[in-house]
Amino acid sequence: IAVTGEGNSTTTNLQQGLAKAFGNIESGTTLVESFNESAFTDNGTGDFTHNFTNNMANKNHVTTGNNMRNSNGGYGHTAAYGNNSDTSSTSGSARMIYTNVSNNAEDMRRTMAVTHGDLA
Repeated sequence: IAVTGEGNSTTTNLQQGLAKAFGNIESGTTLVESFNESAFTDNGTGDFTHNFTNNMANKNHVTTGNNMRNSNGGYGHTAAYGNNSDTSSTSGSARMIYTNVSNNAEDMRRTMAVTHGDLA
């Protein structure tokens, strides 16, 4: 679906811009809201793998995240785990590390991830 952008000078493929998966994990134990995320794996402190219901076309999807801390309020940082040369993210999953502002892995009150890319 092509959508004309502001100023009528460009078009955007709407299907390419849609999120293909998201997951919202509460206290590292419960998937409270999701789309195309069947489950998650707790790999250790602040380290989660988001597992897709329907695979992406390859492991080159883009996943971003955010988190809310358990203590002292505020937010931390989120980073994708590894890179395209390793096996931590696959066409069926995205592995994320959630850290506090000191860059130490931390189990958060909420961890959220959104994935963009092509479905298989």
